Amino acid sequence: MIEVRGVDWMKKKAEERREQILRAAFRAVSDKGYETVTLQDIADYAAVSKGVTNYYFENKEDVFLSLLEWVTDRIYQHEHKAVSEKTTAIEKLEAYIHSVFIDPEKNKKFYKVYLDFIAQASRNPQYRQINLKFYENCWKIGRDIVALGQEEGTFSSDIQADTASKMIRSIIDGCLIQWLMCDEDHLHEFYKNTCYDVILKYLK
Repeated sequence: MIEVRGVDWMKKKAEERREQILRAAFRAVSDKGYETVTLQDIADYAAVSKGVTNYYFENKEDVFLSLLEWVTDRIYQHEHKAVSEKTTAIEKLEAYIHSVFIDPEKNKKFYKVYLDFIAQASRNPQYRQINLKFYENCWKIGRDIVALGQEEGTFSSDIQADTASKMIRSIIDGCLIQWLMCDEDHLHEFYKNTCYDVILKYLK
């Protein structure tokens, strides 16, 4: 029993250290950009030695693959939780939009890092695969909301749920990227509200 507890404790500590390094990598990429970040930068941001980083990750590419998977999964889990706590399709749609448009600072940090990865995806099939998994999760949220809305009679029955789910995410990402390019924090609320209104009109 003591040995099992010891193994569990060591596993937990290893997971915590890996997450510490991934959080540091996220901050480093957000500040410096994908191309310029080094393993030493990541170690410095994590306040550990480069040797510690190499112990948990094989190389810089391994850190970045893990980072993309980690950050997209966290975003999906946050969105899924927000939606699952609501009952009606309208409530779920509102929760979905609000969970994506968190606040200007957090959205900036995520999309700066995310867009850096997307820029690399055309040359890296592993990045594409991780991103596809993220989108499939997002599309499932959308499909479930649309299907529920059609059952309730809230959304048009002429719309295909699968197509609508992809359009919903396209509108969300388009609004957020355009807001990011404007570099005007005060427009965050405008884009969030407009995003919701456009999606709602499309679904009805």
